[in-house]
Amino acid sequence: MTNSQNHAARVAMLTPTGRGAVATIAVHGSSAAVLVDQHFRPATGTPLVERPSGRVCYGRWGETDAAEEVVVCRRADDVVEIHCHGGQAAPTRILADLRQAECTEASWREIAGRGTDPLAAEALISLAHARTQRTAAILLDQFNGALRRELEATVSLIEQGETVLSAERIAMLVGRGRLGVHLTEPWRVVIAGAPNVGKSSLLNALVGYDRSIVVDSPGTTRDVVSAATVIDGWPVLLSDTAGLRASQDSIEAAGVALAEEQLDGADLVVLLFDRSQPWSSADQQLLNDWPNAMVVHNKTDVASADNNTRPPGLDVSAKTKAGLTQLHAQMSRRLVPDVPAPGEAVPFATVHLERLQHAHAAIATGNDQVATDTLRNLLV
Repeated sequence: MTNSQNHAARVAMLTPTGRGAVATIAVHGSSAAVLVDQHFRPATGTPLVERPSGRVCYGRWGETDAAEEVVVCRRADDVVEIHCHGGQAAPTRILADLRQAECTEASWREIAGRGTDPLAAEALISLAHARTQRTAAILLDQFNGALRRELEATVSLIEQGETVLSAERIAMLVGRGRLGVHLTEPWRVVIAGAPNVGKSSLLNALVGYDRSIVVDSPGTTRDVVSAATVIDGWPVLLSDTAGLRASQDSIEAAGVALAEEQLDGADLVVLLFDRSQPWSSADQQLLNDWPNAMVVHNKTDVASADNNTRPPGLDVSAKTKAGLTQLHAQMSRRLVPDVPAPGEAVPFATVHLERLQHAHAAIATGNDQVATDTLRNLLV
């Protein structure tokens, strides 16, 4: 076998390293079966190159008494999968043998993209980073062609001169881009408010365990405390910040500055107020500073000190967990107000969003050819 033939084959681990019952190794390339046959000893004696595709074959890897038991499947003429014991020893040995046979090692991402269109390959890679079943289902729709079909239909509309309709469809995709980029990365939700309003208690209640320290002393939280959670199927990084107030204490002031930095980068700000205390000018100033925040009034488990100036908001008790179901629902609606139906197109990468925005701007200025070329670049 020539070196050029060998270099046509690539090998990659498809399963994560570490402890596991089974590890899977994939070999792609025209010489894949030949390379595997150098070390695989099938129980029936028939080598892989003489077997039709789609057959599962049991055997051993190597010729010594320490040979590894494996299951091998030639999925296509140029694709072979090897299933061995999990852990480190067995897959490390198999990979080393294939590298010695001049099979080029690749990442699973490179292997995943072979034989599929670019959008499907990107979706398959993103699927590995999906944090919830809900986001995985949306990415699976894109892997199955939802985004490709929408882009192809939009290009066809532009070519037919239907610029108004095509611009509307692109705008719809751009609108879904905010959701798309959070299919693999969590939404950032920051709980903010004055000291001692119950921010740490609320974070603990929302995530279901004591992530933040809770004491009666105001200003206890000086750093940002974050916890990963899931809200209505959407991955969320929930952060508890220092109480927002002016302070002469350098450490507390630094905590407040860090809190404000977190607020600036948040996808959603939850402003928490203590309804057991009268509404104050400081409370109103916080609301004025963050007019788009979700307003939540905590401590419904104690007597209210309402002075008729308190703005509308959701009433909750971090202590008794009253109102948390409604809070979860409102947070979900704020993060994803327009949930795509099953099978609908969703751009799921930053580059998708950038090119869609570019195409939309091109149509708006009458550059239909630029818009068409930009969309087609996403398809190839």
